[in-house]
Amino acid sequence: MKKIIVYISIVIAGISLNGCFDLDTYPGSSMSQSIFWQTEAHAREGLMGIYALLRNNNCYGEQYWYNDVYGCISNSFSNQAVNNGTYTSRDSYVQDKWQYMYEGVQRTNSVIRNVSGMSLDESTETELVAEAKFLRALFYFNLLDFFGGVPYYDETTEVNAEYADMKKGRSTAEEIRSHILSDLNAAISGLKVAWPNADYGRATKGAAYAQRGKVYLYNKEWKNAIADFEEVIYNKSNNYGYALDADYARIFKLYNGAKSTEMVFSVQNKGGPDAYGMMFNTRYGNRGSFGPGGGALYPSPELIDMYEKPDGSPFDWEEIFPGYNTTPVENGQREAKRQDYLCVETDNGVIVGMRNADTAKILNAYRNRDSRLMATAIVPYSNYVGWVNNAPKNLMIALDGYKQGILNSGTLYWDAGNIHNCFYRKFVAEGNLGGALTNRDHTPFEFPVIRYADVLMMLAEAYNEDNQLAKAVIELNKVRARESVNLPGLNSGAAWLAVTTKEQMAERIRKERAVELAGEGLRFSDLRRWGFEVAYEEIAGKGYAKNIYGENLYARKFTRRDLLWPIPAVEIERNPALENQQNPDW
Repeated sequence: MKKIIVYISIVIAGISLNGCFDLDTYPGSSMSQSIFWQTEAHAREGLMGIYALLRNNNCYGEQYWYNDVYGCISNSFSNQAVNNGTYTSRDSYVQDKWQYMYEGVQRTNSVIRNVSGMSLDESTETELVAEAKFLRALFYFNLLDFFGGVPYYDETTEVNAEYADMKKGRSTAEEIRSHILSDLNAAISGLKVAWPNADYGRATKGAAYAQRGKVYLYNKEWKNAIADFEEVIYNKSNNYGYALDADYARIFKLYNGAKSTEMVFSVQNKGGPDAYGMMFNTRYGNRGSFGPGGGALYPSPELIDMYEKPDGSPFDWEEIFPGYNTTPVENGQREAKRQDYLCVETDNGVIVGMRNADTAKILNAYRNRDSRLMATAIVPYSNYVGWVNNAPKNLMIALDGYKQGILNSGTLYWDAGNIHNCFYRKFVAEGNLGGALTNRDHTPFEFPVIRYADVLMMLAEAYNEDNQLAKAVIELNKVRARESVNLPGLNSGAAWLAVTTKEQMAERIRKERAVELAGEGLRFSDLRRWGFEVAYEEIAGKGYAKNIYGENLYARKFTRRDLLWPIPAVEIERNPALENQQNPDW
């Protein structure tokens, strides 16, 4: 493990958690513990330093990048080594994921160790330690998810004193899971059910139950997972206050104090002149977005085509344009014929001719679907409020596969190279949010780590795996019945809604999680935990990432070794105890 020492000179970006604490620095080795860890305010500032780390790109700041691109619901031309199977134990993002998760472990250990030795009243100490243990559980859970068993260090390890001797070998996955569960047990015992508005975003008892249920779910302990998810959903011991938000789209545009009952635990971001946030506009944003956006991630056509019609039946472009999927072309890539159905003629970013495209028909093919599609993606010939010449501008997304993309005052026409995809609307700011967005790298939207719809779907999955199909259907149907979605429930009449077996229900859950959680960074973890066969079929089995016309973009590969990432090579070189402990096939 790379030993992380956090010095007092490191600046933590801004104010954590809705402005309740000013945390300009994180206490570390350059400040004596006898000086810093003196008051309750010090303890809380140390705790806020852990929350601040959650925004780091290698923690949750770019979770969507790792999991959605490699999980095939997003396309991207960055970090291609993972997509094509050529990444190694020396790639920076492998090392950085390990490093920053352990920095989180170090910060939580410091809080737990020092708070336990302070002169605080018992309830305050219990509460702060429980909060830190919840956060430590998150860091170790991410390490377990990506790497399997890892070296375990708790609060008894003092980095400043033991730096040279921190050379433990790997604990087993079962041992790490046991430590995670122990921390979550303590969190459940010591955390509040809810916080005052000034402390919004801090870990709660319900979040700890939900996370513990997730740990059980990932380990296929179905009955334990069911018990924890039922606790949260049915308020068995406390009134947790969680509920589906009536408006799906607003969940991903929460800023400046806006809140949703759907957030079980989330990363807090802030806009304005002293912004600290996440890189949504940079990564998800398009060329017409504030910044402008980098256009680095795109919802994949596979994802777009998953969204059902309003009656719950599958969508098929062939019903819109006969021949769309079957007409051959000269080069043998029959899907390329789709370009003739979708493209208009543009000049300098303005539509000057329709070619063969019926733009109203195209747009209606997207609109007349599960409403989550339009909330998730900016689709061809739909509108989007961008930011052009330092002012908001209503833009239309147009396709012209015969030219390179440019931005004009009337149309956002963006077909650079052979990308040719929809854009994300989810998490992408429109305009500049009335001044709240000042830096595209610090988009202020709240980011969900656990939200209520996810808990419902995890409960449905646990029920299904525990052979309680009827209960599984009830929980999944709640997600489909959200007021702004209003899809018909499974087993509600039509033949295409029928689910009679565990296998059919598992497939429904996998699909529902893809469309509900798109852009939230859970897909790759989901695919891996569902097993090699499922992951292989969804990733490598489809061969290539494709653009909107069905043309190949890049190969997708997945082998058994990819079920876990490699231990970073530099960590093995630093720590002899890790020699010969690399993950299989690396």
